[in-house]
Amino acid sequence: MALRARRPAADRWSVANVLEHLAIVEVRVVGSLSSRFAEARTAGLPPSPDTSVVSQADLARYLNRERRNVSGAASQPHRHLEAEAAWGALDQARDTTRALVIETDGLAVETVVLPHPLFGSLDFYQWIVFLGGHEGRHALQVREIGRALADSG
Repeated sequence: MALRARRPAADRWSVANVLEHLAIVEVRVVGSLSSRFAEARTAGLPPSPDTSVVSQADLARYLNRERRNVSGAASQPHRHLEAEAAWGALDQARDTTRALVIETDGLAVETVVLPHPLFGSLDFYQWIVFLGGHEGRHALQVREIGRALADSG
């Protein structure tokens, strides 16, 4: 669809750009988490206690669209993918994420921590929630893009 490639304004992303960005971020996050998980496993990562470690407050802050966040250069859409190709890249990234979550099941991955430029240090579980919230935030952005394009004719 041609509208998926159209930017609502010069300084805004198209839907295809958003999809490409989501794929880039997920690949980068899961790659880093996989590396840290492998290091922790080699060091003797213990089994996980049966407790909930995810807070609903985390998801709410990732979904917040009141403040515009600017992605770092590494997370900017740069390959100029068509929407279908970007969607495919996101599907592939999601498969990798799912595989990592399955691989880590039952282990104390709350000890696997990575920094986030806006939200500080996040543990493995918080990063997985972040990915869901990040996608939700951009789903809201896609709706905003749709409204802006519809309003512009």
